[in-house]
Amino acid sequence: MTPWEMAAVVAAGVAGGAINSVVGSGSLITFPTLLAVGLPPITANVSNNIGLVPGGLAGVMGYRAELTGQRARLLRLAPASVVGSLAGAVALLTLPERTFTAIVTVLVAVSCAMVLFQPKLGALFAARRGQGNGGPWLWLGAFAAGVYGGYFGAGQGILLIGLLSILLADGLQRINAAKNVLIVLVNGAAAVLYAIVAHVDWVAVLLVAAGSMAGGFAGARVGRRLPAPVLRGVVVCIGVVAIAKLLTS
Repeated sequence: MTPWEMAAVVAAGVAGGAINSVVGSGSLITFPTLLAVGLPPITANVSNNIGLVPGGLAGVMGYRAELTGQRARLLRLAPASVVGSLAGAVALLTLPERTFTAIVTVLVAVSCAMVLFQPKLGALFAARRGQGNGGPWLWLGAFAAGVYGGYFGAGQGILLIGLLSILLADGLQRINAAKNVLIVLVNGAAAVLYAIVAHVDWVAVLLVAAGSMAGGFAGARVGRRLPAPVLRGVVVCIGVVAIAKLLTS
């Protein structure tokens, strides 16, 4: 990579890390940037996944106040995210890309709708769930989101926020904090497997990591101050951009 290309990758990492902390879908910035500087698609996807892990950790630290009291919930969902992530990573390395990405746009669109109508849908589900633990559907949803995140990842934040906001009786900021933890687990588990068996461009990883850490801290500082209706609007807007990007890719 030339110095200008390296600077572009770092800048994309900053933007991607910030967006991931607030909503998700930062890969829609970092992944195309890695493609633009010449990395093959699978190598770009793998390197992007590993590079975004430090940014995810920064986002988790920024939202640590909102994580208070969520330990039991996250311990219950962590195995689903990790197992799903490993399944998705294996799929990435063994299956044609078209077998999975055909449904990405639909998933992001449905997730945006869940976030947009979360107050009404949440009230409807509250009457049915009795308790705010989400039941087996939440575990299965975390597993499915993990599979998607291990395979590609762009939009998994929106997908998780949509699922968690519907199935859990909790505030949107606390849900966003939980989402950040689960995404770190998904990306981290996939990153370990990729580092062992896949071809990784470690220069790209370091550049994305440096940018995503700075962006993750900055995004958390801004995102956790947003009122729930504003945050909901940001999620939906980024989701629409993600859909447009996926349709034109």
